[in-house]
Amino acid sequence: MAQFQEVSKQSSLHPKPAGLVLQYGTAGFRTNAKQLDHIMFRMGLLATLRSKKTKATIGVMVTASHNPEEDNGVKLIDPMGEMVTPDWEGYATQLANADQEDLLTALKDIIEKEAINMSQEADVFVGKDTRSSSASLSQAVLDGVSALDGHSKDYGLVTTPQLHYMVCCQNTQGKYGEATVEGYYRKFCQAFIQLTKNTSNRTDDQKHLCLDGANGIGALKVREMESHLKKELQISLFNDGSKGKLNHQCGADFVKVQQKPPTGIEINPGERCCSFDGDADRVVYYYTDSEGTFHLLDGDKMATLISTFLKELLTQAGLDLKIAVVQTAYANGSSTHYLENTMKVIVRCTKTGVKHLHHVAQEFDVGVYFEANGHGTVLFSKAAEEKIQQLAEDPNINDERKRAALLLKNTINVINQTVGDAISDMLLIEAILAIKGMTVQQWETIYSDLPNRQLKVKVSDRRVIDTTDAERRAVSPAGLQEAIDNLVKKYRQARSFVRPSGTEDVVRVYAEADTQESADALAHEVSLAVYHLAGGVGDEPKLLH
Repeated sequence: MAQFQEVSKQSSLHPKPAGLVLQYGTAGFRTNAKQLDHIMFRMGLLATLRSKKTKATIGVMVTASHNPEEDNGVKLIDPMGEMVTPDWEGYATQLANADQEDLLTALKDIIEKEAINMSQEADVFVGKDTRSSSASLSQAVLDGVSALDGHSKDYGLVTTPQLHYMVCCQNTQGKYGEATVEGYYRKFCQAFIQLTKNTSNRTDDQKHLCLDGANGIGALKVREMESHLKKELQISLFNDGSKGKLNHQCGADFVKVQQKPPTGIEINPGERCCSFDGDADRVVYYYTDSEGTFHLLDGDKMATLISTFLKELLTQAGLDLKIAVVQTAYANGSSTHYLENTMKVIVRCTKTGVKHLHHVAQEFDVGVYFEANGHGTVLFSKAAEEKIQQLAEDPNINDERKRAALLLKNTINVINQTVGDAISDMLLIEAILAIKGMTVQQWETIYSDLPNRQLKVKVSDRRVIDTTDAERRAVSPAGLQEAIDNLVKKYRQARSFVRPSGTEDVVRVYAEADTQESADALAHEVSLAVYHLAGGVGDEPKLLH
């Protein structure tokens, strides 16, 4: 076939380095940009096959999110804007690691297994972040698409969630929105303005937000969006990419891990601030108080604020819809306790990784999911959306129910349901705070986080750790869970769990307790247990000072 000759010819221009093996993980492929050219070409091929198979548009995003600037990566986006299915993650790994001379065999193997009709048309949307390597790498993706006669649309510089949105708009024939960057701004900003228009007593202070753009794509896109907000939200943008390095001492991951504000941002006490990550699919909030103490409002705090707001509106609207919050084992114990006992909301715990949370959230009428790192969104079932829409249009209901239904309708439109989206999540949080007339300090005091500590222990093989119960309990190695249980008993309000990293040979340790000293001590003791029972390498873990 002429197609395969073209693939052979093109693939020699994107050769695979000998001996390089990469795994398609939670976030696709991610490593030093110099090693990715062949991967990008092959993901162009795979996306074209996926498009032929699904008879729908597929997305390919070139980004390494919160990784350092010299890295890059790629992820595939399925027809409804969701992550690609696990079977196809396997194909991605198979294709990426095939030696040059075996590439066609690997390709034909996928075509055969999936019974793909190669004469079917294919459409692929491609986007990239601001890394210097992204231009040539996204070109390699486009080369892969054209090698198999696919059609491509190059969106150029977009945030990851924007590309997810475009794919969903395209495949719903515009029902979800218009598949352009302008269409994205219009949809979300108009919904935000509608949501906040009855909060007439908002002061300029309350409309003001400091934003750290991580020197990434999010900063560029917020600049473009500002005119659509019509001064209803006034953003002071820091780390906008004009001088600093991407993700260097800034961005959501830095703020969450270091528990301090990013460099290059001037914050007045009590001022509301948030940070995006490099590709703008995560956001965290924070402020400093009059003593200069730093206060972080992470994914748990956001999930709590959002689910509380939605539950109140559903009650006011008289809608009997099932709302749930989906968390991982990393969620702070206080947030789980507050949601279950005070808010009486269903809470589900699942394995780490957004795709797991997204999947569980789909089981409910309204599913709110956030990882503690600030990646999350809200999903509404089709039936829930229809009920809300009908109620908003019903002329025979009282004013309170009408108001709640209209607020719910606009809330749905301010949320990017395809994936965690820093811009859309920020607009949602800002709208909720405005509607509730709530300061960032009042939001923070909804519940108090238990002190916690995360550590990692180097091991010779992370696969010796096997877990169950949504990663909260270790099944192997023998004796480890028993040791953890005994250590936890020594401290008040304590819990701890360990899980193998998805990306490196380390075991991640999480501990929480009633004081920071106790959380630190418990984390250290559990690290020692892991080191001794799970084949630790290097020096024994030291106690934090």
